[in-house]
Amino acid sequence: MSSVERIYLTSPTLELLASVSRDGPRTLAAQIEDQLRCAIRAGTLLPGSRVPSTRDLARQLCVSRPIVVEAYAQLAAEGYPKLRQGARPRASGCARPSKQPPTGKALVAPEPRFDFRPGVPDLSAFPRSAWLRSIREALAKMTDADLGYTDPHGSEVLRLALSDYLGRVRGVVTDASRVIVTSGFYQGRTLVCRALAAVGAKRVAVEDPCHAELWEAVLRAGLELVPIPVDAAGMQIEVLERTVADAVVLTPAHQYPTGAVLSGERRAGVLAWLRRHDAIAIEDDYDAEYRYDRAPVGALQALDTDRIVYGGTASKTLAPALRMGWLVVPPRLLEPVSQQQSLADFGGPRIEQHAFAGFLARGELDRHLRRMRGRYRARRDALVEAMRQALPEAGVCGIAAGLHATIRLPDGDDERAIRDAAHRRGVALTVMGDYQLAVRGGPPTLLLGYARSSEPTIRAGVRELAAAIRKVRRVRPAFPVLTKPH
Repeated sequence: MSSVERIYLTSPTLELLASVSRDGPRTLAAQIEDQLRCAIRAGTLLPGSRVPSTRDLARQLCVSRPIVVEAYAQLAAEGYPKLRQGARPRASGCARPSKQPPTGKALVAPEPRFDFRPGVPDLSAFPRSAWLRSIREALAKMTDADLGYTDPHGSEVLRLALSDYLGRVRGVVTDASRVIVTSGFYQGRTLVCRALAAVGAKRVAVEDPCHAELWEAVLRAGLELVPIPVDAAGMQIEVLERTVADAVVLTPAHQYPTGAVLSGERRAGVLAWLRRHDAIAIEDDYDAEYRYDRAPVGALQALDTDRIVYGGTASKTLAPALRMGWLVVPPRLLEPVSQQQSLADFGGPRIEQHAFAGFLARGELDRHLRRMRGRYRARRDALVEAMRQALPEAGVCGIAAGLHATIRLPDGDDERAIRDAAHRRGVALTVMGDYQLAVRGGPPTLLLGYARSSEPTIRAGVRELAAAIRKVRRVRPAFPVLTKPH
């Protein structure tokens, strides 16, 4: 007998052709289940349609009847066919096929030729061997109790390791009891916003421009969004002073997306505002470890541990797939934030947390950061030089830090038209307008991430971008369009 048998399902309304294979990775019973399940889900077998009896189907397939009985029993348990003793099985009406026609669109967009989208590190450089060693050591050392339901706010071993690392590298003042482990800073920010709303906060000030994910976190917590302009010295504290916000979210070490650093004078202004209004600050320290011209400024949190929530993540230093972030929470907010996390997910994966603790303790993250600083600095230098050659009229703004460069174009350029033209040429990037709230307009500005591309790719991508910009400029009207007066 051949390895593939044909199944002919007959009923008053259809004849369905399917197949099972004795050489396949799944059992014959599982294959029969799949065939019937898909037919009922897709609507090929309509509700009430007769399905072959176990005896008939076993005979058609040349398989033993218990195999078919097993398949039908599993399907019946899931609600697909109706089985009654002495009656032929029929398809149930529980599963309803979608009434929406297929769109034909791919679920994943094709990758661009040159990807300058900011915010993602060089994933090919992830230290796989060191991480694998950390996973193995974690599993070897974890007790049976560690594999159960432990503290939802993070394994103690990781909170201890983080408090040591953050104090040594970023100057954060904390102990393990105030560290909460999250599944990335996006979750951490959301938890703090919800905690603020729970304790009576109404308004949260944010940098303008900033990431759209921050807007969503604030608004979904039921809080009012108060945009504060940003310039070359960071958030404009004089504007913050005129608000009645209960909290502020800021990126003092490296503002996203402008690349500015909060000046010493304005750092003092933030602290004075917090104390005068008894307010809370959320410090996003997302990529402060990547400074290429000097040591990064220390965390703002160290200057007022009672009013500043410190947040960090491994998404920019290692990889977003780790889903690892952390908060250092002031005592006054520790209970509200803890309650919000317990409601959200009861904590993240514990095995990975133990592995990351060992990764930190052995100095693996320190070694990885040293390697990547050199690599990213070379790529940033390549980007700056390529821009100088291909677009000398453009200027690079912000400090030499992070994973993206802020490129200011001459007045009159249309950043959105340039972004769209670049996209058509296979160059992916973002523009400043994508991040602006109340402050609209300003100099046309592009954001170019360089972390994922080699130096030759960066140079080629910038040349393609320059070609797109020149094309947009050629089709731009040379003179203003005059209209007749009304």
